[in-house]
Amino acid sequence: MRRRVIKNAAAEADQFRRRAVLAFLGVLVALGVLAAWYFRLQVLEHDEYVTRSEANRIKLRPVVPARGVIYDRKGRILADNVPAFRVEVTPEEAGPTEDWLPGLAEIFELTAEELAEFEDKRRVTRGFRPIILKLRVTEDEAARFAVDRWRYPGVELVSYLNRRYSHGELFSHIIGYVGRVDEDDLATLDEASRALTHIGKTGLERAYEDALRGKVGYEQVETNVAGRPMGVVGRVPAVPGTDLRLSVDLDLQRAMVDAFGEYEGAAVAMDPRTGEILAMISLPGYDTNLFVNGISHKDYRTLTENPSRPLFNRLVLGGVAPGSTLKPLIALAGLDSGVRRPEDRVMSTGMFYLPGVSRGWGDSHRGGHGWTDLRKSIAESVNTYYYQLALDMGIERFDDYMGRYGFGHPTGVDLVGEIDGILPSPAYKMKTRRERWYPGDTVNISIGQGDWKVTPLQLVRGIAGIADGDLRRPHLVKDQRVGFDAPWTPLPQPPGVPISPNPANLQVVREGMVQTMQPGGTAWRIASDAPYSMAGKTGTAQVASRRDNAAVNPRSLPLHLRHRSLFVGFAPAENPTIAVAVAVEGGGYGGSTAAPIARKVLDAWLLGTPPVPEGEATDAVPPTPVASAPPEAR
Repeated sequence: MRRRVIKNAAAEADQFRRRAVLAFLGVLVALGVLAAWYFRLQVLEHDEYVTRSEANRIKLRPVVPARGVIYDRKGRILADNVPAFRVEVTPEEAGPTEDWLPGLAEIFELTAEELAEFEDKRRVTRGFRPIILKLRVTEDEAARFAVDRWRYPGVELVSYLNRRYSHGELFSHIIGYVGRVDEDDLATLDEASRALTHIGKTGLERAYEDALRGKVGYEQVETNVAGRPMGVVGRVPAVPGTDLRLSVDLDLQRAMVDAFGEYEGAAVAMDPRTGEILAMISLPGYDTNLFVNGISHKDYRTLTENPSRPLFNRLVLGGVAPGSTLKPLIALAGLDSGVRRPEDRVMSTGMFYLPGVSRGWGDSHRGGHGWTDLRKSIAESVNTYYYQLALDMGIERFDDYMGRYGFGHPTGVDLVGEIDGILPSPAYKMKTRRERWYPGDTVNISIGQGDWKVTPLQLVRGIAGIADGDLRRPHLVKDQRVGFDAPWTPLPQPPGVPISPNPANLQVVREGMVQTMQPGGTAWRIASDAPYSMAGKTGTAQVASRRDNAAVNPRSLPLHLRHRSLFVGFAPAENPTIAVAVAVEGGGYGGSTAAPIARKVLDAWLLGTPPVPEGEATDAVPPTPVASAPPEAR
């Protein structure tokens, strides 16, 4: 029989009380922790969680600003934004592709590229978000779609601003173009600017991209849990892009293109007093409107396979041997260095020889020019004068002065990608060909031949420096403004740098250039009937060499072997307001091709009309040696 256990009520009550206290303390601690957690959420981190909550409810929709408008110096529009339409499809509302695509294909001209791009985006985009199917909808397509719009739920015509170039080909290498943003562009854009659909690719559109694009705004769009927009609850307006007014004149730009006719090449006209570029062309050009919304493979292939390279900007990327157009600057260097005085004379017999060397360098006239001073050397383009001058200066001093005049360095024009060009020097020859410098090299470069490579911008800057007395930075943008009603604000420009410390030396060089345009000078024919005074210098950059003493007729050669025709000058000679540099590819002699083109440009600016000069002038062909040169004479 089991013994009966007597319960201890007092002990059990005491045990219960201890357990109850422990449980109460546990609950109290739990409630304290919970209260602390709520305090942290509701007080300490209140702002963060409110922001997160709002982010789930409020989405930011970017508002892309209107791109800045580009004007010429007289306020005529060169690049603006026009209303356009694109086709957007919301897949969730439109349904299966086979239900609507065949019908749309009969209304819109859809390319294989557009269809492929649409399919790629549809795979990675949520069904309720619209996807662009086609840009550049024509008015006829828009009208046809309006009639049958009810048949295509989820398909909409959306208006937007499209970049338009009113004179696309005329300013292709100045203004450039915008194109659709690609992956490389996205890597360079800040977070706000990634909403942009287009960005400047070339020309001023690229150089002034930050100003032209403006500042992206946004709308606060309330959405439901699925992310669908319910309404706009706030808005931060976009800031429109900066308008630009160029120094370029539309009429002069057109006159410059017309002056070239069928020729190809490049030309620049600049105000020597300010550095403002008045007109600037690289021919052939191309229609920049083709690139705005994506150029077709066919059009792009046509441009890239064109042997004339219309996409290549000869103004900042190309360069030519300057030929005799350098002679006024070399003459100035001779005076400023003290190596020559204006009255010093050199005998030109028709051939020039280095001591002890059988190789000869010819003069521009086979019979020579006789005794020649500085003015005559410029007017008649006497090579012998410059052969001896460069040797007397020495290559180090020669290069120093040419570098001061801006050769071998970018001009600083407000375009992207400008090259340095090539200023021949012993260091350059050793670096590129691993050869030492010879006196014959100095002779060659003294008339703008050899390794020289200069751009039209470098040439016009140098010749404008002679015209005005100061070397100035060429620039295209004159003024800017933010907003249509805002005043124009001039863009600050660096001050000019004196080209010579001696105004008397400059005047002598100018007189030689004036004589170039008078009887006896190499370009006198094109200036004979001009109602204003002109100063200039012709040049011919050889591509094909002479054989022995036989001159080469450039017109008998294929175009790519013909001499490049050059001219630099300014007018009116006594008070210059325009300086020009012209380079014609395959044009032959400077006096017969480039000089008449320059005359038409000067007439268009100074007279308002481009008369056609009568007759043709001739310019001397830069010589080449008549015999093989030993190594010491190269």
